[in-house]
Amino acid sequence: MTHKLKKTIVLVGMMGAGKTAVGKALAAKIGAPFLDSDAEIEQAANMSIPEIFSRDGEAFFRARESEVLQRLLADTQKSVLSTGGGAFLANHNRDQITAEGVSVFLQADLELLWNRVRHKNTRPLLQTSDPRAKLAELFADRAPVYALADVTVTANAAYSIEKMATKVLEALKARDDVLETS
Repeated sequence: MTHKLKKTIVLVGMMGAGKTAVGKALAAKIGAPFLDSDAEIEQAANMSIPEIFSRDGEAFFRARESEVLQRLLADTQKSVLSTGGGAFLANHNRDQITAEGVSVFLQADLELLWNRVRHKNTRPLLQTSDPRAKLAELFADRAPVYALADVTVTANAAYSIEKMATKVLEALKARDDVLETS
């Protein structure tokens, strides 16, 4: 069974939800290109996201993030697109994603997210004296916005990346506007 994308699949959610890992597995499963908006930003800026945050600040980063999203969503070749945790928060980004693609919220609970991000120093927003509390604050603030996504797939610590990709694919097959199957 082969799949052809009618729309770009845009994975949204908190840092640590698995957007990149699940996105890569999903893209391989359906034979579509995989893109990561954070990687695209880093490539365009020729520096890491923590370096961009440090040098230019979050507002500058968010503006570049919106530009990159707009460019990737406008591409005629549909793909699986992983976004940064804050990308879906901006109204104009959500509007663009809705117009050009389908948003899939990878919903994970706070404990799972913390277990995945606590040993990483690549998360600029968690570079605080109490990163767990900051993650909890971000989680509480962002959850209602992520809930606006077109599709929600709940993560489970017991799921492998492959199983999560399968869960996303099953959720997308329930819609007739995303995949063409032959």
